[in-house]
Amino acid sequence: MRLPAAERREQLISTATSVFAEQGFHATSMNDVAEAAGVTKPVLYQHFSSKRDLFVELLTEIGNQLRDRIAKATADAVGPRQQIEQGFRAYFDYVGANTDAYRVLFGSGARRDPEFASLTRVVEESIAEAIAELIVVDGRPAEDRELIAHTIVGMTEAASRYWLTHDRTPDIDQLADSVARLAWSGMRGITG
Repeated sequence: MRLPAAERREQLISTATSVFAEQGFHATSMNDVAEAAGVTKPVLYQHFSSKRDLFVELLTEIGNQLRDRIAKATADAVGPRQQIEQGFRAYFDYVGANTDAYRVLFGSGARRDPEFASLTRVVEESIAEAIAELIVVDGRPAEDRELIAHTIVGMTEAASRYWLTHDRTPDIDQLADSVARLAWSGMRGITG
């Protein structure tokens, strides 16, 4: 079935995300993606000039989706505690609903390639910057916000990896609540 170009591109991105998540960047060929998508390789090349181009687009799109999800959740919160809770819940909801995308962004060999690693760092940096803007700890210099924010990002990534390798236990609500309580307690415990 012939799809309009925009729909075909979306389908190819979705399929490529699954294939790269399962096999990693280096083990995946454009033939693998085309076959999984049910298209010919020339159709795939109409949309992406190379496997690298496709993977860069995936990393960029996944990063934007994750950032947007967190930004919306924290923007709707009524106070700092709720920002933390909703931010973690949004992050873990994204991981739960988009596990392949998360694995592409933070796994699949992406960190071994300098270009891909820099795209992953851009995502981490932008999430940390957004978190840093929300952090106000009495008695601590504003410069500490960035360190605290990066620590929260690292903690969230580690919790996500653990959660995915332990059969998604506990459930997302418990996971988000536990990590949010830890972060809140930690931030409340930081004093000059």
